[in-house]
Amino acid sequence: MTHTVLLIQCPDKKGIVARVSDFVFRHDANIINSDQHSTDPEGGRFFMRLEFGLDEAKVPRAKFEKDWAGIAKELGATWSIHYGTERMRMGILVSKQDHCLFDLLHRQRSGELNVDIPIVISNHKECRELVERYGIPFHYVPFTATTQSEAEGAMLELLRGTTDFAVLARYMRVVSDSFLTEYGRDVINIHHSFLPSFKGADPYRQAHERGVKIIGATAHFVTRDLDEGPIIEQMVDRIYYKDTVDDLRRKGRNLEKLALANAIQAYLEHRIILDANRTIVFQ
Repeated sequence: MTHTVLLIQCPDKKGIVARVSDFVFRHDANIINSDQHSTDPEGGRFFMRLEFGLDEAKVPRAKFEKDWAGIAKELGATWSIHYGTERMRMGILVSKQDHCLFDLLHRQRSGELNVDIPIVISNHKECRELVERYGIPFHYVPFTATTQSEAEGAMLELLRGTTDFAVLARYMRVVSDSFLTEYGRDVINIHHSFLPSFKGADPYRQAHERGVKIIGATAHFVTRDLDEGPIIEQMVDRIYYKDTVDDLRRKGRNLEKLALANAIQAYLEHRIILDANRTIVFQ
């Protein structure tokens, strides 16, 4: 049996779950888990994640997908299908701060994140020793305002063909619209604040100056609008009146690591469906 995940979104109407379940049954597949959500049963949007075992000896994946495409057309559905035999490749971009990078490398090495990391790119050299200790190629690509085009061209050459998605693990440069378009794959960022609050530079100082009682970290998809991409995961921690800016940064680093790891885990397990500028993240 091939572990398979089918993600579906379509206009809501009666009978969708029954129709999908019957299709899977008739194609000799065994449903393991099913999650669904409707924004409104009367004219809303329907979302579904179906996890099942596909017996490819009886029903090859090409036939399954061809038959399913006909049903999806009738439902007016957009969909994607993912097979457990396909291990994804994650490229990491990082600057000087290594806490998120180190956490991802450790989780991947320990098997907690079922992903390959074929490359790490940085605009600084500080993380080279750490990355190479894990046996992963490290590429130093300087990035300044005057060299942005050349730097992004070099990064694209390294990422294309070797990665399925990319992660900005505290990569402290803003990538351009053309970079995102030419890469053409998902990019996930960790932002060191509880978006939409305290965007831009030094959010922990901003939070301290405002006297907030809670700080957070946000993992989101990268879009052309800075810090506006669909949110995947957010984590928070309490702040006390004696906490300094350094205390906020220390607490924030822990939040950043966990929020980013959770977001990547959800992405690898195909638990995320994009709905305009928001996400449906199944548990």
